[in-house]
Amino acid sequence: MVRTYKILHRKWRLHKALYWGLIPELAGTIAALVLFGISQPDAYRTLFWRIGFNNQLNSNPNMILYAYANHRPLPNIPFVWSQSLTNFCVAISILSLFVLLAKMIASIMKVFYPIVGLLTSFGLMVLYVVGVYGQAGPDYADKRYPSSVAWYIRMSCSIAEPYGAVKDCYMAKGAFAVTVVMMFIYLCNTVLAAWAMFPNPLNDIRDDDDEEEADNDKQWEMQPPATPRTMPFTPRTQAFYTLDRKLPLRSG
Repeated sequence: MVRTYKILHRKWRLHKALYWGLIPELAGTIAALVLFGISQPDAYRTLFWRIGFNNQLNSNPNMILYAYANHRPLPNIPFVWSQSLTNFCVAISILSLFVLLAKMIASIMKVFYPIVGLLTSFGLMVLYVVGVYGQAGPDYADKRYPSSVAWYIRMSCSIAEPYGAVKDCYMAKGAFAVTVVMMFIYLCNTVLAAWAMFPNPLNDIRDDDDEEEADNDKQWEMQPPATPRTMPFTPRTQAFYTLDRKLPLRSG
């Protein structure tokens, strides 16, 4: 039996893990949509930037105003404090919801193949890795107060208490935790899909039996149909023919 490798029409090794994995993926996607949607209109990003500077934990958010006032080139805003990061996190949460709905429909229609799961899961995993890096990213814009990790990730939220932003701090920590969980979920999905793409005797079999059956069908079609007998031959029929030959000829 000749074995070949199938790229598209492959079978999942663990169907239950694939289906049960949709539950935490759905929960994480909804949580990400809510938390990132709340933070999108700069709910606490600039405030956290200022709180960190006041505690000598990161750069000054007024660096842009200073650049305008002194007619200097605009500085590069750290990614962790930029609006681009917030928009990016909102975008990947919406994309996750779209991919999840498409995955559920494709699974019901039995067209969600491992190669599709591998590409989508790996792509989303990379996006969430960028989201994790951005939320806990470094801030080296001010050489006096370099920061390798954002203060609201590595420190207690008690720093935000004088500013009335403790709840916002917990919300930012929760958004970061959800991002890490989603990254882990898509990592597991990627591993599961990659495992299904490895050679598997159940998938990588050349169906020689099917070819043999096809050849037999062709030979059967090429054979002429048997001519049916008009009258069945039985012992009574033979006796009738013998008696008919012994009868004298009738004269008209």
